[in-house]
This record gives sequence, C-alpha cells and structure tokens, in this order.
Amino acid sequence: MATPSHTDFIAAIHRSPSMAVVVVTGGGSQALADLFVVPGASRTVLEALVPYSDRSMHEFLGHEPEQAVSAETAAALARKAYERALALGPDGDVPVLGIACTAALVTDRPRKGEHRAHVAVCRGGPVEVRSVTLKKNARDRAGEERVVADLVLSAMGRAFGLDTGMCDALLPSEEVWREL
Repeated sequence: MATPSHTDFIAAIHRSPSMAVVVVTGGGSQALADLFVVPGASRTVLEALVPYSDRSMHEFLGHEPEQAVSAETAAALARKAYERALALGPDGDVPVLGIACTAALVTDRPRKGEHRAHVAVCRGGPVEVRSVTLKKNARDRAGEERVVADLVLSAMGRAFGLDTGMCDALLPSEEVWREL
C-alpha cells in the first residue's frame, strides 16, 4: 500500500499534464494499485494492462519475445504501450508515454535465475530502460514487489519531469542501471 510519501509523490504524478499506458507483467503490479488508490488517476492513466501469461504477452507484442524478463522485452512492451497511449490520448496537446515492467520475483518454487526487474519508458524516441538485480532471499514477494513498484513509479515520475528518489527499499548491494 502507498505510504504517505508515496501518496504525495503519486498526487504530483496525477497533477502532471502527461498521461500514460502502463504495462506490467506481474511484477510491478503494486504500482497500478498505488496509482489508483490516490485520487486523480483518471488524469494520468489511459490504460493499465497485465499481459501475464506467455500467450497474453505474445498477443500484446505481436510476437513471442526471446526472453520474457529482459531489457529488450521491457522496451518492446513500452513501445507498444506508447502506441496505445497515442491511440487513446485525448488530443495532440497532451503528452503521452508508455511505461512497461518485466520482472522475475520470489515465487512459490525455487528460481534458478536472478531476481530482477526491467522498467522501460517510451515517449516516441529512444526507449529508456532501467534494470535492477535483487539480492536473493533478502525479501519476501511483497518486499520485492514494493521495490519494483517503486521503480515503476519513479520511472513515471521522472518521465513526467518530477524529482524522484522514492525507491529507498534497495539494499546497499543493489544498484539500478540504465540499459539500451
């Protein structure tokens, strides 16, 4: 759930003149709840999608991604989200963007690979992707979800021109880096 500092930050996002289509593939879904629990989401969110199954992601992208959780897939999802934002936006005077997140988080079975997330933003030009590898066994699912949701919200705020820095749940060994 959104903390008071999250609520203030999200309220600032909602006051922004920009609008977005937000796509998350499971991980990062808390960001959607956070956006909708703060009044004003209808001024920000054009559409929120969760293409969770392989088939759903394939249908949304129009092709099967080489790897579901990757910077490339996050970028492709953000480009598709941007296309939807252009189609759904009110008019040409309202800036729109596509935001997407792919993540592999704690699950109910052992995960062979890294716990990681990739968050991408598309505004029509090059796509910006920020990624993080989370320390395994350091958090439960809710804890990892909070980190990823904060990354999604920070990306949205940054794209809307806001001062960010709300992802304070990262451990000292975890660093967000830019890709693509």
